[in-house]
Amino acid sequence: MTVVSNTSPLNYLVLTELQHVLPALFGRVLIPGAVFRELSSPAAPRQVAEWRSNVPEWLEVREVSQIPPDLLQLGAGERETIALGHSVDATLVLLDERRARSMARVRGLAVSGTLGVLDLAAERRLIVMSEALDRLQRTTFRAPPRLLRQLREKYVS
Repeated sequence: MTVVSNTSPLNYLVLTELQHVLPALFGRVLIPGAVFRELSSPAAPRQVAEWRSNVPEWLEVREVSQIPPDLLQLGAGERETIALGHSVDATLVLLDERRARSMARVRGLAVSGTLGVLDLAAERRLIVMSEALDRLQRTTFRAPPRLLRQLREKYVS
């Protein structure tokens, strides 16, 4: 399985201390150079910058040389994630931003995001969903309250 991630899912999984689900679910995760640079930005949360300074073995950085012109309207991380996902024939790309997700789907890419990763991890009993959502809601992550409520209810014992 080839998975390519944008900055946001990595950021929120690190902030919630749930990044361990990525290699458990997918083995290896690819990120484009722009995502690596965004994780290294002075604006990145301290916890994310610390994690990035000691890149885990399951995370592989790949530079992207060609960006289709229609992707230039997206942020650097999103456009490189989609371009890399397309070039490696990714099984899945991880994107949270709605416009980027739509553009990835137009290219035939399967898309998930932070909540999708948590849902899959909960299905496989790698996490407790209510605890994961509690942690996520203490960050700047935003999602429709209805969606968060549905995920909580899905995993009520």
